[in-house]
Amino acid sequence: MIKSRFCKQCGAKIMGEENTCPNCKASLPAIKTAGPAKKANLILILGILSILTSFVPVVGIILAVIAINISNSNDDIVKSNSRAKAGKILAAIGLPLSIVGSAFVILRLSVGDIPAWANSTYAKLVKWAQGIPSDFENNFIAEKRYLYITKGLLTTFEVTIFAALLGIVLGVIAALIRSSYDTLKDELKNGFGKFFFKILNGLTGIYLTVIRGTPIVVQLMISYFVIFISSNNKVIVAILAFGFNSGAYVAEIIRSGIVSVDKGQFEAGRSLGFGYVRTMVFIIIPQAFKTVLPALANEFIVLIKETSVSGYIGLQELTKGGDIIRSRTYSAFMPLIAVALIYLVIVLFFSKLVSMLERRLKNSER
Repeated sequence: MIKSRFCKQCGAKIMGEENTCPNCKASLPAIKTAGPAKKANLILILGILSILTSFVPVVGIILAVIAINISNSNDDIVKSNSRAKAGKILAAIGLPLSIVGSAFVILRLSVGDIPAWANSTYAKLVKWAQGIPSDFENNFIAEKRYLYITKGLLTTFEVTIFAALLGIVLGVIAALIRSSYDTLKDELKNGFGKFFFKILNGLTGIYLTVIRGTPIVVQLMISYFVIFISSNNKVIVAILAFGFNSGAYVAEIIRSGIVSVDKGQFEAGRSLGFGYVRTMVFIIIPQAFKTVLPALANEFIVLIKETSVSGYIGLQELTKGGDIIRSRTYSAFMPLIAVALIYLVIVLFFSKLVSMLERRLKNSER
């Protein structure tokens, strides 16, 4: 942050990095910045203090975070100065040490040890922290309740994978119908073929409009309580519901990929003697898939999170497993936070894969 300066000639206050006053054009005093040695000493001092205060709740964590932030914003100083490098290493050691030390101190305190000046919020926080081990045991270890989470996670993956495969099949078919009709409607002769193609395109349009225009929860409940009312296999019903829902979005993703392929590719296929179908299969669709692959991967990530509403039909997936634990222990925090963290880890993992896939696709284009 640049400090304000004053022009000695006209007295104007200058906030920018200008070397001359914009009013009187007089020279301004140089901007004073902290030298590399001072920053290196500051990083070293903060790193040492973060370790020394690691058993003082929160203080050591704050000092370590400040030291790491300063060192990250001054990489050139850290690389060239041994004191700054040592301070960054000490802060990196002090941060986990301070977290563990703070937790240890809080858990060792009893409510009676809290000073008189401490407010009730702090007392409740200490009491809650002391109850974490027993809450963990009650929610996950007792009666093997962790099995609700593990079985629910397997069900979530089962529904997601098969629904994604079904969605891709339906999406490809719908995208081919829509794009082919737009391309061939002027070339087809009037007759049964064109009429049938028009009916298919109309039905596909209705499918996309209805599925994309209604909530997935409503579609799931209609599938289970209306369409498949005689079926007791909730997993199959969920796969069909999520598959048909995903197919509508996949169709638009693939259609956009087909549209993005240059029209000259169609002409190139026909010059090789390929018909429309062979051109689509061997030339257009492979290029379109390469374009939309990251978007399809993101659709898979969205589908994983959407399966969390399967509990509306009584399917025990990941979220429902956490809710069952909550209903047994009357403790909502621990099981629901665990479910949220599992979803977060899954999404981060697949998001990382998607970013790696995008980088590889960009490199292959070069």
